[in-house]
Amino acid sequence: MSRSTPLRAVVVGTGHRAQTFTRALAERPDHRIVALCDPNPTRMAFHNLLLADAGEPPATRWEPERFTDLLAKEDIDEVVVTTVDAEHDRYIVPALKAGCRVVTEKPMTVDAQRCAHILDTVRETGNSLTVAFNYRFNPVHEKVRTLLADGAIGEVLSVHFEWLLDVRHGADYFRRWHREKRHSGGLMVHKSSHHFDLVNWWLADQPAEAFGYGRLGFYGREAGARHGLRREYDRAHGAAAAAEDPFALDLAANDTLRALYLDAEQDDGYLRDRNVFDGPISIEDDMAVLVRYVRGATMTYHLTAYSPWEGYRVMFNGSAGRLELEVEESNWQPPVTRVASHSGALHGDTAAEHAGGVRLTLRPLWRPPTEIEVETAHEAHGGGDPRMLEAIFGPVHAGDPVTGGEAVARTATERDGALALAVGLAANECFETGRPVLVRDLIPGLYDLS
Repeated sequence: MSRSTPLRAVVVGTGHRAQTFTRALAERPDHRIVALCDPNPTRMAFHNLLLADAGEPPATRWEPERFTDLLAKEDIDEVVVTTVDAEHDRYIVPALKAGCRVVTEKPMTVDAQRCAHILDTVRETGNSLTVAFNYRFNPVHEKVRTLLADGAIGEVLSVHFEWLLDVRHGADYFRRWHREKRHSGGLMVHKSSHHFDLVNWWLADQPAEAFGYGRLGFYGREAGARHGLRREYDRAHGAAAAAEDPFALDLAANDTLRALYLDAEQDDGYLRDRNVFDGPISIEDDMAVLVRYVRGATMTYHLTAYSPWEGYRVMFNGSAGRLELEVEESNWQPPVTRVASHSGALHGDTAAEHAGGVRLTLRPLWRPPTEIEVETAHEAHGGGDPRMLEAIFGPVHAGDPVTGGEAVARTATERDGALALAVGLAANECFETGRPVLVRDLIPGLYDLS
C-alpha cells in the first residue's frame, strides 16, 4: 500500500556507487530524494540528471559542513550514506540522533573508535540503521544458508573461503581513494566485510579470534618495477605512457566516469585514474586470515586482488558431509587497454562478457555427491542488488510481493555491520603486529548487542 506522503530522503556521497540508491529511490513513489550532500557540486549535478531521467524534480544541493542543518531544514525522514568509508560515521551519528531512518553502504565504518561511536549512539537513541550487505540477498547465498540451517552437512566444523579479484576489477581499488587505508580500511574492511558478514550469517555465529598475514606484493611502485609492469605516469589521463597500459583507466572513454570524475576534478582535485604501480598505496593485495568462531568452527580465508579470473570458492566441512560452492564471475580478462568501456572496471559490476558459472555441490558421507540446482545472475552482485533494494525500500510497484527469504526477513543491522567489520579490523591489526587478536577486545560491548 502506497504512503500518502513520500519519505523525504537525502543521499550523502554522490560518487559511482551512489547511483544504485539514487535510481532505486527515484523509481519508488513512497520515497523522494529531496536533497543531495557532497563536497563536489559537479557530482551532485550528475545525480540530479539521474532524477530528471526518472521524471523526478531536482534535489537541493548541500555541503557536508551543513549536514545537521540539512536534516532539519529539509525535514529528512531517511538518510542514505554512500560516502568515502571513513566518513560514514560523520553522517550516521547525527542522522540517528535526529531520528532518521539510516541506510549505509558497507562497510559501516573503518575502525574500532568510529564503530564504538555508532554503537553508542544506537544505544543512546534507541534508533537503528541498516547496512547494505547486498551479498546476503544473492539467491545462491540464500540457498547455502538454507542447506546449512537444515543440517545438510550436520554441524559445520570448518570453512575455507577463497576470493579472487581479477586484474581488471582488483586493480580498480588501487587507482582510487580505496588505496589508502585511512580512507577505506583496506580490502579486509572495504571488500571482505561482504564475506565476513556472509559467514557470520551462514553459521549464525560470531567471530571470536583472528590471525592473519597481508602484504602488497603485486601493485605499488616497488612490486610493479620488480615484476616489469610499472610504467612512468602518475595518472592515466593525458599520459602517453598510459596509452598501451592494460592497467590504465581512460576516464574520457566512459560517459559516466567522465561526468562523475574527470569533469569534477576542477571542484576538489580528486583523481580517479591513478597508476596502480605508483604511490602512495597503503593497503594490501594478498591476504590470508584464520578466524575462530564462538561455537568452535574455524575459517581460513584468502583474498587475491590480482587474479586472471574473478570469483570465489567456499567449502564447508561438517559432521555429516561437505558443501562446496564455486562462483566464476569472470573466467578470464583479455589485455584490453582503455578498460573504462568495460563494466568490470566499475564498482560492483561484473564482466558478464566473460562470465563463467555457479556450481553448488553437496557431498554427504557414504553417499554420492549431488549437484544442487541454483538460480544465477551475472549482473548486480549475482542478483542481490534488486532483492536488497526491495527489502530496504519496498517494491517498485506498491502491492507487489518482495522477493527473497531470510535475508529479506532480517536485513543487516549495526550489530551485523560491527561483527563483519571486527574480522577485518582484527586482520589488519595482525598484519601490523604478527599476533592473534581477540575480537571482544577490539570493540567493547560488541557481544552484548542483541
